[in-house]
Amino acid sequence: MIDLSLVRHAVLDMDGTLYSGARLFGSTLPFLERLRSLGIGYTFLTNNTSISKVEYVAKLRKLGIEAEEIQIYTPAESTIIYLRHHLPHAKTVALLGTPSLTQEFVEAGFAVSWDAPDVVVVGFDKTLTYERLCRAAYWISTGLPFLATHPDFVCPTDEATVLVDCGSICACLIAATGRHPTVFGKPNPSILVELCDRLHLNRDQMLMVGDRIYTDMKMAQEAGVPAALVLTGEATAAQAADMPHQPDLIVTDVGELGDLLAGARRVTAP
Repeated sequence: MIDLSLVRHAVLDMDGTLYSGARLFGSTLPFLERLRSLGIGYTFLTNNTSISKVEYVAKLRKLGIEAEEIQIYTPAESTIIYLRHHLPHAKTVALLGTPSLTQEFVEAGFAVSWDAPDVVVVGFDKTLTYERLCRAAYWISTGLPFLATHPDFVCPTDEATVLVDCGSICACLIAATGRHPTVFGKPNPSILVELCDRLHLNRDQMLMVGDRIYTDMKMAQEAGVPAALVLTGEATAAQAADMPHQPDLIVTDVGELGDLLAGARRVTAP
């Protein structure tokens, strides 16, 4: 049973949890204020690597959510950390990604080039061209390490289109080369493990909050971190009931979660 009185930091999925498209949920701002009043820190987590932290801060502020770059976590960070720890020889990256993602790798100290790269990295590339896709397939076919920032096949949108995401681009490359990438992003549990280490928290002091069963909840369960499923996004109550491993908590929205966190603090107060 989850002990909400232990929670010191919340990891918040965004789309479907705090807002939908360009629509902020009514419970979001009061919930964030309640977290601050309870002394609970929070990190905004996304699988979308097409825009930078700076752009995410601007997006959140446009919705009315105050945020700083240090509060944003994307799979680009996990990928960069992996490169530094496991492939320290990799200095040049062949990257399928937007200019924003390219800039993140450059600022992290990597050269981004299609000439004699050490590794191939695939992200959510809204600027994808056939030529670069073919070049990526070539370098992957030579045996270079093949990394993907996240597994999502499509990016959620309220527009009349399908946003082909990183997982779909990788599916094309897998078909062309017969090789599979090392994949980061949700549901890879390394994200939550890294955040626990960075914030010096035990697993039971962190709470994952999200609306997707196969990413948010799966990641938390594999990391051993408590999780709260909100029903404002993709998952329904019926789908949650069919899960073989139930979330620690199911709430209608983040407002209800805020009430429960506050109630847990009052119960344990001396």
